[in-house]
Amino acid sequence: MRILVIGGTLFMGPRLVRSLLERGHEVSTFHRGTTPGDLPAAVERLYGDRSDPAQLEYALAGRSFDACVDTIAMRGADTASAVEILYGRVGHYVHFSTGQVYLVRRDCPSPAREEDYAGLLAAPPAADAWDAGQWTYGIEKRECEDLLDEAWSARGFPSTRLRLTMVHAEDDPRGRIQAYVLRLLDGGPLLIPAEPSPPIRPIHADAVVDTVVRILEEGAGKGAAFNLAQGEAWTHDELIGRVAGMLGVEPVLERRQREELIRAGVFPACAPLSNPWMSVLDPGRAARELGFRPGTFADWLPAVVEHAARGNWPAGAEALRAREIALLA
Repeated sequence: MRILVIGGTLFMGPRLVRSLLERGHEVSTFHRGTTPGDLPAAVERLYGDRSDPAQLEYALAGRSFDACVDTIAMRGADTASAVEILYGRVGHYVHFSTGQVYLVRRDCPSPAREEDYAGLLAAPPAADAWDAGQWTYGIEKRECEDLLDEAWSARGFPSTRLRLTMVHAEDDPRGRIQAYVLRLLDGGPLLIPAEPSPPIRPIHADAVVDTVVRILEEGAGKGAAFNLAQGEAWTHDELIGRVAGMLGVEPVLERRQREELIRAGVFPACAPLSNPWMSVLDPGRAARELGFRPGTFADWLPAVVEHAARGNWPAGAEALRAREIALLA
């Protein structure tokens, strides 16, 4: 198959590209070229800014593909241009969406199922609120999904929408597991919200890649949306306790009201997996219809913790940790 990956240079992108090449597919990537990425020489590189439809159209002129995986469509305009340019020139279009499309809904069930997408939207947070960007992200991803659903119904544009929960791996650029590991290892208390946190039901990057490859090769899931998340769920305290056990340390927790942590400017970085904007998804439909097998914490967490323990504080994180310690004092 000839496959186009829009993006492809960060986190899951190189994993997906390598997996497709290993299975004998021809792969082209389209990206700005500002992030080199660890991509094999066999990959055809097409360059441009996907937010500019003219650049995408120029790069893809005269080309057609058996499939396209769009890893970086962030708003409706991105998806609209891709649909117009690729219509009639692509056999299957896979869109990376997010579980946050549910979290902007009023009274959405948890865990959310695909049929819980429809419903009234909740009121947005204030423009200067700490989570205003989270709201915008969920709304703009809904714009992408709605355009794809409409294109499928009206024109038969063959898309599959994958709603991802938090994705982890050793090279997670957000370092969410590392945030806990480094705080546990420095001996200082972990600042965590006193309020209950959502159940943690994440997914490893490799499980996402395996599912995408299967969808492309089987032509499955066209016209539909699927949740991708781990079936197993842990509480926030349970995750901290298990990570601490892997490190051989005793966790020391300091619980404060979430609003206090927000005012101090340390949340959600101090405890990223306690963020109320972390989606909780039911992956049952993907398991039944796509053969999705997400695995469990035991399959991936030890390796991620081990890798994180060998790392250093990312830029700016030590200063933030110092603010946490000062708040405790």
